[in-house]
Amino acid sequence: MDQNQDLIDRFIRYLQLEKNASAYTYRHYKRDIEDFILFLRQLSVGHIPDVTYVHIRKYLSYLHQKEYARRTVARKLSSLRSFFRYLEREGVIEANPAKFVSAPKLEKKLPQFFFGPEMEQLFRSVDTSTPLGKRNLAILELLYGTGIRVSELIGLDIKDLDLELGVALVFGKGAKERYVPIGCYARTALMTYLNQARPLLIKDADEVALFVNYRGERLSTRSIRRILNRMITQSALTQNITPHKLRHTFATHMLEGGADLRTVQELLGHAQISSTQIYTHISNEHLKSVYDKAHPRSRL
Repeated sequence: MDQNQDLIDRFIRYLQLEKNASAYTYRHYKRDIEDFILFLRQLSVGHIPDVTYVHIRKYLSYLHQKEYARRTVARKLSSLRSFFRYLEREGVIEANPAKFVSAPKLEKKLPQFFFGPEMEQLFRSVDTSTPLGKRNLAILELLYGTGIRVSELIGLDIKDLDLELGVALVFGKGAKERYVPIGCYARTALMTYLNQARPLLIKDADEVALFVNYRGERLSTRSIRRILNRMITQSALTQNITPHKLRHTFATHMLEGGADLRTVQELLGHAQISSTQIYTHISNEHLKSVYDKAHPRSRL
């Protein structure tokens, strides 16, 4: 086997087995590293252990010339750093050549979110007269009511819910478990779905997935996106919707309601508080906007 490919395959196995990375994550790592290997051929660098700081800097310049987005360049560099850090730990190389390569400065984009009336409009638009409609309302209530990721949502099994206590056990990034509280609206929607809709959708009595499609099989990430897009169309809202936008909305509304940053960090499953702090900027911008519109002496 090609030496470079062998090293990449070893790294991917490490991500799968030791880091418990999702298929989405390790596919991105693999693609980023293989793209870099293709570039190395232009520099006549045949073996990964021969890579230096200069080669990586040239690669970033090449990506810049090709007009890659800064966020994409930063992600590719992050993939290379992780890969070379693994090789250094395994003794394949003496030092990580990507360690001191600076990532491009990213433009600060505040996450988009829905305002309260928009969420109410979204909830009202769901037709709950059908089993799929009851399922869709439960999905929407759970995403907005808990702030969980779509990967955590589709991974839920029935056993992970305790509706009596009002909590759900979710499995986040890196196989980290956490309990999230389920509010009364989400609890009611889930009970309706479990009692009146799910029994009509499942084909196999042994199916353990909480949310299933019309064939009785576990929903996919793509399915959730399609469901949410249909909701937006039915609601007549002009904004786009993604599962992550509902997560942003949850965090923003929690902070606006008086929750402290550490609590929101815990609920979102963020490893670092810095990942949660972006939502304080959203809240501050929102407060300033409301002040400017409402106070008679806010502006000349």
